[in-house]
Amino acid sequence: MPEPDNLPPLRAVIAAHGLSAKKSLGQNFLLDLNLTRRIARAAEPQGAVIYEVGPGPGGLTRALLAEGAARVIAVERDERCLDALAEIAAAYPGRLDVVPADAMAIEEASLLAAHGVAGPLRVVANLPYNIGTALLVKWLTTKTWPPFWSSLTLMFQREVADRIVAKPGTSAYGRLSVLAQWRARAKIQFDVSRSAFVPPPKVTSAVLHVEPLAAPVAPAELSDLEAVTAAAFGQRRKMLRQSLKTLVPDAEAILLDADVDPTERPEHLSVMQFAALARAWAARR
Repeated sequence: MPEPDNLPPLRAVIAAHGLSAKKSLGQNFLLDLNLTRRIARAAEPQGAVIYEVGPGPGGLTRALLAEGAARVIAVERDERCLDALAEIAAAYPGRLDVVPADAMAIEEASLLAAHGVAGPLRVVANLPYNIGTALLVKWLTTKTWPPFWSSLTLMFQREVADRIVAKPGTSAYGRLSVLAQWRARAKIQFDVSRSAFVPPPKVTSAVLHVEPLAAPVAPAELSDLEAVTAAAFGQRRKMLRQSLKTLVPDAEAILLDADVDPTERPEHLSVMQFAALARAWAARR
């Protein structure tokens, strides 16, 4: 059993530092330490180096350290939270590094090298809602693969989590589904009620666990796959022979090259078929 960290309850920390969740930063604070520990355990942090984005007052940070993370590197852009995080660092000497920065602007490989971390680490975060999807796409589309992370354990709005794991033929299936499933495996771990947050968001959240595949499920250049999926799902209600005209005038030709029915709609194509379309488009450029 993890031992208590002897730090004040999170509500007391928030009150002492005059913190409040900023809508402009997409913040919703998690105050239930039992829940944050459940999220931490889903990442299996024992003995691992963890990269955390948006720790806020540090509820999840405390859980990760209490559950045995060897080290946490936490990136926080909200300067108001730095003093609270410094108190956690003092309670866990040498195990928490707080980086005041914008995670969207960070080049993670350089950050990790600067902190003496070699090899992949685990990313764990209650992601700010306003940048969660953008960060995931950033981490999924890194040029170096396998990536800097060995797993992602992330909190999303349930609707976004559903899109990431969606299968072809479902309404949630889209560009994010294809990008995620092309070279990673994703699974929803559990839902988190609105009432767990301060302030409570308007929607249910979910914890998602993602692991990178050693290689993509089908060959394609990432930039080609991104272009094809953007064109296809940009007009998802249209047949592919029409929606792909924004990418190439003779859309039917690349569809036939990829052995895809030109009258099909994008939500019915598998990830492997999108990879075939990406290769066909590249071959005719």
